[in-house]
Amino acid sequence: MEKILNYINGELVAPLNEAYLDNVDPSTAEVYSLCPDSTSEDVELAYQAAEAAFPSWSGLSANDRSKILLRVANLIEKNTHELALAESIDQGKPLWLAKNGEIPRAQANMHFFATAIEHFASEAHPMGNHAINYTLRTPIGVVACISPWNLPLYLFTWKIAPALAAGNTVVAKPSEITPMTAFLFSKLCMEAGLPKGVLNIVHGLGPKVGSAMVSHEKISVISFTGGTKTGAEIARVAAPMFKKLSLELGGKNPSIIFADCDFEKTVKESVRASFTNQGEICLCGSRLYIEQPIYEKFKAAFVEQVKKLKIGDPLLNETKVGAIASKVHFDKVLGYVDLAIKEGGTILTGGKSFKPEGRCAKGYFIEPTIIEGLGHLCRTNQEEIFGPVVTIQPFDTEEEVLEMANSTTYGLACTVWTENLTKAHRVAGAIKSGIVWVNCWLLRDLRTPFGGMKQSGVGREGGWEALRFFTEAKNVCIKLS
Repeated sequence: MEKILNYINGELVAPLNEAYLDNVDPSTAEVYSLCPDSTSEDVELAYQAAEAAFPSWSGLSANDRSKILLRVANLIEKNTHELALAESIDQGKPLWLAKNGEIPRAQANMHFFATAIEHFASEAHPMGNHAINYTLRTPIGVVACISPWNLPLYLFTWKIAPALAAGNTVVAKPSEITPMTAFLFSKLCMEAGLPKGVLNIVHGLGPKVGSAMVSHEKISVISFTGGTKTGAEIARVAAPMFKKLSLELGGKNPSIIFADCDFEKTVKESVRASFTNQGEICLCGSRLYIEQPIYEKFKAAFVEQVKKLKIGDPLLNETKVGAIASKVHFDKVLGYVDLAIKEGGTILTGGKSFKPEGRCAKGYFIEPTIIEGLGHLCRTNQEEIFGPVVTIQPFDTEEEVLEMANSTTYGLACTVWTENLTKAHRVAGAIKSGIVWVNCWLLRDLRTPFGGMKQSGVGREGGWEALRFFTEAKNVCIKLS
């Protein structure tokens, strides 16, 4: 059975304690590889390697760093199929989704920041003939990047690419649930000639590896994507140490559907926004609010299309809904379905586990689920489920739907469906959300700021925001004689 290895100081190495965790294929519920069960000692080795590499890496020109990162981007593209297959087996998502969406996006992340760093500029503020101020933006040092299990390589590269491009060295932790593509990425970095110690990847559990990174006295920058509860714990530890934090946390995203929407397009895109990647995307719409005049018509069309979604083996082209990433998460999602029923909800379709025929008969599959009849303040509508479960509810007025949409502690993303441009602007301005899509979903420009409000996070990623986060600003004032 293959053993995944840590990537420290340019080499693939076993954890110091020689301990491993089972890595399970969620579509079959079978262990197919072993993931390092690393400890703080492995984190310390990674930190020392990163610290030693920082002077030479940060001393390279932006152009030289760009050339190396572009080689990594090109190798991702060259190995798209291998990476996509690993992602599908590791996480449970359909292979076609990984191959056409997530691996190309990982390549785009590396390419974008590799080129962006060559255009990153600072500001100057002249004071007439008296003085001139200019701002230096310099790399900070060793930074920690912690990424989640739902979009493994996509979100892993989303963090490390700007950190490396800006001249920092990195200690990174992928999720222990989906470690395989980070391991394969290690090999690509070696092939690309990334200098030793510039990127270090330590696999393992959050309480061991993640906590050691967050509490490390010499790591002053933490970039984390994951659950709000974990984000709160990171903030609790990091705040007294005055660490710089970027926290991209949970979401409970509303989809607001007005009667004047493009009906066919809205139904089709709402299915995609609700159930892509089994609903395991922080940007998925999980609360659908539908204006009363089209509620029954929309409900019927939405249910009909969701029932047609093919569930099963992620490696088959016809599969639209794959496996839930882990047994723990599988149980959690089904627990929320039970909760919804107790809260008075009606299951319109789905609501049960699913057993495909063949090799995936023991896998962790859940039917795409639509629930009706719940109040907007119940737990099902307030807490993040992060699975193939959505609720639908009618509304009468714009004021009413804004109150419902803004009622949760989250504020990550929202979709608005209307052909009325004035209404679109008005609603987008009133929504408490870091991202608002109008008549689309998951249409991303990597130059734009990405992040949420309220308990959906702290800070912004993407574009110049990411490069600013991973640099330190210094103002220099020169008095002119």
